[in-house]
Amino acid sequence: MINDALLEIKNLVTEFRTEDETIKAVNNISFTLSRGETVGIVGESGSGKSVTALSVMNLIPSPPGRISSGEIIFHSATKGKVDLTKISEAEMRTFRGNEIAMIFQEPMTSLNPVYTCGNQVMEAIILHQKISKKEAREKTIELFKEVQLPRPEIIFDTYPHQISGGQKQRVMIAMAMSCQPSILIADEPTTALDVTVQHTILELMERLQYQHEMGIMFITHDLGVIAELADKVVVMYKGKIVEQGNVWDIFSNPQHPYTKGLLACRPPLNKRLHWLPTVSDFMNVSDEGLLTENTASVEEVTNKLVITKEERNKRHEELYKRKPILEVKGIKTYFPINKGLFGKATEFVKAVDDVSFEVFPGETLGLVGESGCGKTTLGRTILRLIEPTAGEVIFKDKNITTLPLKELRTMRKDMQIIFQDPYSSLNPRITIGEAIMEPMKVHGILGSDKERKEHVIQLLQRVNMNESHFYRYPHEFSGGQRQRICIARALSVKPQFIICDESVSALDVSIQAQVLNLLNELREEFDFTYIFISHDLSVVKFMSDRMVVMNQGKIEEMGDADQIYTDPQTDYTRKLISAIPKGELNDIKSAISRKKKRATQEMA
Repeated sequence: MINDALLEIKNLVTEFRTEDETIKAVNNISFTLSRGETVGIVGESGSGKSVTALSVMNLIPSPPGRISSGEIIFHSATKGKVDLTKISEAEMRTFRGNEIAMIFQEPMTSLNPVYTCGNQVMEAIILHQKISKKEAREKTIELFKEVQLPRPEIIFDTYPHQISGGQKQRVMIAMAMSCQPSILIADEPTTALDVTVQHTILELMERLQYQHEMGIMFITHDLGVIAELADKVVVMYKGKIVEQGNVWDIFSNPQHPYTKGLLACRPPLNKRLHWLPTVSDFMNVSDEGLLTENTASVEEVTNKLVITKEERNKRHEELYKRKPILEVKGIKTYFPINKGLFGKATEFVKAVDDVSFEVFPGETLGLVGESGCGKTTLGRTILRLIEPTAGEVIFKDKNITTLPLKELRTMRKDMQIIFQDPYSSLNPRITIGEAIMEPMKVHGILGSDKERKEHVIQLLQRVNMNESHFYRYPHEFSGGQRQRICIARALSVKPQFIICDESVSALDVSIQAQVLNLLNELREEFDFTYIFISHDLSVVKFMSDRMVVMNQGKIEEMGDADQIYTDPQTDYTRKLISAIPKGELNDIKSAISRKKKRATQEMA
């Protein structure tokens, strides 16, 4: 690695002014990014990670935001040493997208839906490189090949909504790479992607970095990703850097309690825990600052929480004595894609193709697989939110697929779903108290609104919220709080069976740990039965008794969750498991030696 400084951030303060106060979103931080180096910035939502990136790009909305002090020194290939905090917007535009590029978290909102993917990349090339449209088109197709997009000529003329999430993210990388930038800033670029797609994107970024000698600033809350990609780690908390160092030191010997908490929040793959530790297990936040509560290492804390094989066997003996609460028999859900002359479907997408399994009372059955494997469609078909093409769903001895709508509506109170995006699940115009009470009114639960309100307040307290939240609106809460509200709403009708559809995939690891612990506590307290749908195999393994692996609408394999992880029977499952960023020290060693080998080859 060539250790030429590309970016020096010195005592940076970025603040946002409201009517009542000034909030320092980034508070006196300093670090350096060198050529060919990847700096991983980690922390929870609100820690200041993204604001740091937007400060470098000079994209802080003003008002209410501004960089109030500090320096951002960029060593430009064309203009030498430049302080980005002291240049005009017109000057900044010559660097932005050209020498400093950024990949945003959500590619769908970053791409313009009315222009083709190729035209959007061409626009960036023509803007900065002053070449002809024909040359820009050729360069765009070459970039699409470089980021390994299938059929690049076809994708050039394709609109963003017509391609998958992983493909959209590759288009964004191609756009960012179009001018061969010195610095690439990647803000949560893989958060919503499957582990296999994420693995491919990370490999691609590493390969492009070595080809172009870029410095990468990689922002994420997933320490597993950081472990395999970063050379240096910067840990942020409430706008400040609490710890920074090389990746080996941070993972092998974290010094700050917050770093320990972040590392402990991730579901471990090599052992099964009663519950996941959270940041609060390592530190207490007071008005005066951070007070360390637990000086123990991550290993010492997690080892006390391990479930023994005997405990697990005993639970399973009790579980599988009971009669199944749900039986899925030969379910098929097909969607027509081509129709013949008289409107009859001639071709189908077989989203769910002849799937059968049972779920037992009190069990959590994990449903795992890549996007498009049929997980979500299966979950919605079970609840008859999507009508099945064939097969049966037997819930408590009743065939749901043939129930009249009136009876189905009555049964729905026993079967609930928690969706992936809590914000779009809540009506922004009604308070969360009303949102939770609404299904109770529909199903006639409790005799009066006064009793319902009391019950809702109890539910809010049960999901670690308080009475005053009853009167607030969804936009006033964080993602983790909104997900807890959705859990409280699902609980309000006293269900027996809940489908959790990617319900923690967009949450920070610390918030994710709290929500997963809550779901497990509620299962023990109320004897709930869950189907837990996720593309994150580590989360599914932590939550599940048994696991179903799906691929292209069919069941690839099914069995005990631990057994599937330790002894997968199919190549597809092995591929899913090998793609999980584990963040283990052996993986970090391998990544470091791989990078050293490449750096030696580069110098030679």
